Amino acid sequence: MEKKEGYLQEEEQVVNPWEVSAKDGGKIDYDKLIDKFGCQRLDQSFVDRVQRLTSRPPHVFLRRGVFFAHRDLNEILDAYERGDKFYLYTGRGPSSEALHLGHLIPFMFTKYLQDAFKVPLVIQLTDDEKCMWKNLSVEESQRLARENAKDIIACGFDISKTFIFSDFDYVGGAFYKNMVKVAKCVTYNKAVPSFPSSFPHLFSGKDDLRCLIPCAIDQDPYFRMTRDVAPRIGYHKPALIESLFFPALQGETGKMSASDPNSAIYVTDSAKDIKNKVNKHAFTGGQESIEKHRQYGANLEVDIPIKYLNFFLEDDAELEHIKKEYGAGRMLTGEVKKRLIEVLTELVERHRRARAAVTDEMVDAFMAVRPLPNMFD
Repeated sequence: MEKKEGYLQEEEQVVNPWEVSAKDGGKIDYDKLIDKFGCQRLDQSFVDRVQRLTSRPPHVFLRRGVFFAHRDLNEILDAYERGDKFYLYTGRGPSSEALHLGHLIPFMFTKYLQDAFKVPLVIQLTDDEKCMWKNLSVEESQRLARENAKDIIACGFDISKTFIFSDFDYVGGAFYKNMVKVAKCVTYNKAVPSFPSSFPHLFSGKDDLRCLIPCAIDQDPYFRMTRDVAPRIGYHKPALIESLFFPALQGETGKMSASDPNSAIYVTDSAKDIKNKVNKHAFTGGQESIEKHRQYGANLEVDIPIKYLNFFLEDDAELEHIKKEYGAGRMLTGEVKKRLIEVLTELVERHRRARAAVTDEMVDAFMAVRPLPNMFD
């Protein structure tokens, strides 16, 4: 039985698709979120099972608990083990030209899932929604959608298995029919991409195909409504795999703010920008003097450089070494920040090179309504 409360909103913390904030500027209590939302914790048995089914090492986001909760992931894996494939659905609301690292996390993880399970992917750009709610013109919303598509494509998705669509371009026909069916049950229509018949050029005759949605935990209330509606109109409930929030540089108080450029590392930041932001703005758990730091060590629970390395430093042994030495006071904050700057600079430079190679013709190709004949190979 799923919990039906729409959102978690108590005195301590507010978590919903529009707002994320912890009590008194503290940390989000993820155990409480799981309890309130009624999803399940993604434990080590799932990580081991994904590794066994895909014959590849689990992604860093999976093995370190960045993606930490789920709904019905077991059913997706049971079906996959029986030989039944599924498809992936994720998306982006294109309200700004530049993405920050927090925006990239679901796409980085979705690319891993696509490669590991060899399954098709649909990516929705909700340019219509942003046009209405962000006071953008239709033309500007469509332009931002294409610019964001370049950053998404730069994550390395397989064009033979990926369909990117913007609402302005694609909504109509079979997709619109499903919107009307959903609207008769609830007032929310972004549920529709999780039903395979919304994409007849991809999934004709495959109405039994399951859908897996990687997303941040604040999107859970949206998809709970979708899951309520799905059986009423003849589809499987979409499964979810849900991530922690990526913290702002200033500390773990919720999500980053687009209105404060120093709260996040953007994929357009130069090496100098990254160095300055980390050195000046990254909140640390180091002590106020070297003497005290050597004596007491760093508080890793609140240290943002450690949290960012947990997301982006691939080497498990190196991460454990840094945490051990820094926590004991043998490693200083400046040394940890220096390593983080190296990791982030390499990540952003790699993304920038990949994005520079994405042409308008490639965007057109990813967004073309076409069959994907080898999408399950």
